[in-house]
Amino acid sequence: MKPTMMDVAADAGVSQATVSLILNGSSGARFSEATRKKVMDAVKELGYQLPGRSPASDTAGKKVIAFVTDELTTDPWMALAFEGAREKALELGVIVTLGIFRSAEDPNENVFSLYQQQPLLGYIFGTILTRKIESPAALFSVPSVLVNCYDHERRLPSIVPGDVVGGRTATERLISAGRRRIGLINGQDGLDNPRDRLRGYKQALASNDFAFDSELVRYGNWEPSSGYSETHALMDLADPPDAIFCANDLMALGCVEALKERNLSIPGDVSVIGFDNRDIAQFIRPPLTTLHLPLFQMGGMAVEIIHDIAGGLKSSHDQLKVECQIIERESV
Repeated sequence: MKPTMMDVAADAGVSQATVSLILNGSSGARFSEATRKKVMDAVKELGYQLPGRSPASDTAGKKVIAFVTDELTTDPWMALAFEGAREKALELGVIVTLGIFRSAEDPNENVFSLYQQQPLLGYIFGTILTRKIESPAALFSVPSVLVNCYDHERRLPSIVPGDVVGGRTATERLISAGRRRIGLINGQDGLDNPRDRLRGYKQALASNDFAFDSELVRYGNWEPSSGYSETHALMDLADPPDAIFCANDLMALGCVEALKERNLSIPGDVSVIGFDNRDIAQFIRPPLTTLHLPLFQMGGMAVEIIHDIAGGLKSSHDQLKVECQIIERESV
């Protein structure tokens, strides 16, 4: 049996997305020389070869990828994913256009009906929140990739952030800083991101022989106000935390303000780490250590996958989880 990209990833101890990006020479993807060497050594050891595109495939005249999202303005994530897709498309000589999908619209007048009249190379469909979706029927008519969401039956390839690993990385960073009682201010219960970040938090505690304490987990609403109020609730505990992991940077902003109000120093008394790497994170005082949400990279990867599928290379990807890298600043 021929080795697969998944075999290479397992042998190198990295994600399948990392292998794909390194072997395809993706620009903008930054990896250490050690990581590249591990991947290339695994490729050589296993005898893996990238499958070539079918010479019979014909994409002439099909130079448009439609990037369709459910929302663009509330958060920067889909705008970042679109920019990543557009930059990668320029490298490949492809155009990416942007459309907004509203499920309540007349199916004969929504954005997909307009795109059906064009010679599409494929669709990218993205959502502002990481979630399971019922994929619109139009996505099955051409090569399509889901970004920050996934099909309820896994019928389409999807790219999502590695929230479990990200949650574990954030928690382990606090443990490595010598913290022994770590609070978590999570997003709303019931969503994918909070569920997975909590899972990573628990994994890090367990692997370091820390007992999980439900009192240390609070649920906010992604806004600074809840980071502020839930920090006060945590610090009012009989045994308060000496570190707080906030599931996004906006709640971390409220967390920092609450700690300052209590005359607690950061990170002297309490370490704080965020998630997302919004622009504001570098301007919080002290500047916020956080995890980078890789939407720009995910958009570029989606274009590469569509380009490969349209060129005759069948995707073996069910779901790619992209690493959320830690951005070290001064709050830990």
